[in-house]
Amino acid sequence: MSDAILRVSGLHKAFGAVRATEDVSLDLRPGEIHAIIGPNGAGKSTLIAQICGTLRPDAGQVLLTGRDVTGLGAPQRAALGLGRTFQVSQLAMEDSAFENVLLGAVGASGRPWRVWGAAARDAGLVARAEAALARVGLSDVAAMRTSALSHGQRRLLEVAVALTLDPRAFVMDEPMAGLGAEGSARLTAFLAELKREAPILLVEHDMDAVFALADRISVLVYGRVIATGTVAEIRASAAVRDAYLGHDA
Repeated sequence: MSDAILRVSGLHKAFGAVRATEDVSLDLRPGEIHAIIGPNGAGKSTLIAQICGTLRPDAGQVLLTGRDVTGLGAPQRAALGLGRTFQVSQLAMEDSAFENVLLGAVGASGRPWRVWGAAARDAGLVARAEAALARVGLSDVAAMRTSALSHGQRRLLEVAVALTLDPRAFVMDEPMAGLGAEGSARLTAFLAELKREAPILLVEHDMDAVFALADRISVLVYGRVIATGTVAEIRASAAVRDAYLGHDA
């Protein structure tokens, strides 16, 4: 569709004889969560790396709000509004929750802040950081060292850092990983609201969360998209059941 915020066309990436992604095409539309699912080794991490700019595809194209960003690195894509959270946390564990989000605000500002104290005294940056923390419900732990936060709170903190970019789209890599039932339920409810602010490309193994959240699902198997559709369509697909979900899905 022409209104896609993020569009991936014909991505190929090979490592020797192994085709990690092969002719992958998909898009992310306003107001939706588009989930990418598939078995371990399907190529999901390689695909996300190509979308976010940490890995150059051998062929294909990535468009963000209609702009070709295929040749840009991750920082440039982030500056253009691609917000990312990671499968393995990228937070500074010895810094406070506020300091992590303020660092995100500094990066989003595009200005070279060589003196940390100057950034901490900038009312605009502080307000941006505080607003992001409030948005994810972490204002009350702003001064707490990140290493002392619960796993679920750290996941929300990563989202807060991404929010400082005023993202046009989110890419989230297994945000439910390591969360218990309560944490997953809280994050699921939050993401259901967040998609109204910016659409979310979601890589996730928690199928309960995927089926609760996704407007569309793409199934990646051996580097290829074998199906894209609604939750009902994916559940009903014999090919998807055989390749990944099983016949009790």
